[in-house]
Amino acid sequence: MARVAVILKVYPNSIDLDLGELKSRIESKLPEGYKIEGSGEEPIAFGLKALKLVITMPEETEGGTEALEALLRSVDGVEEVEIETVHRM
Repeated sequence: MARVAVILKVYPNSIDLDLGELKSRIESKLPEGYKIEGSGEEPIAFGLKALKLVITMPEETEGGTEALEALLRSVDGVEEVEIETVHRM
């Protein structure tokens, strides 16, 4: 089964939110077959940082990244999700 790598930014709903904790919340909600392969922080403005993630998922997922985006938006502390790129592995 082929996989895809989704590179995305997760914007927290507060400047005070610990991005490591946010990453842990996201990781605990990911369904089977999804995995965080890499992460980092990216400065946005005025002290706000986005959590940048590389998540791998099955290529045959119906709806592409829509389900992943909806899942991430449902995590406590997430304000917005922005998909940067999707690559076939």
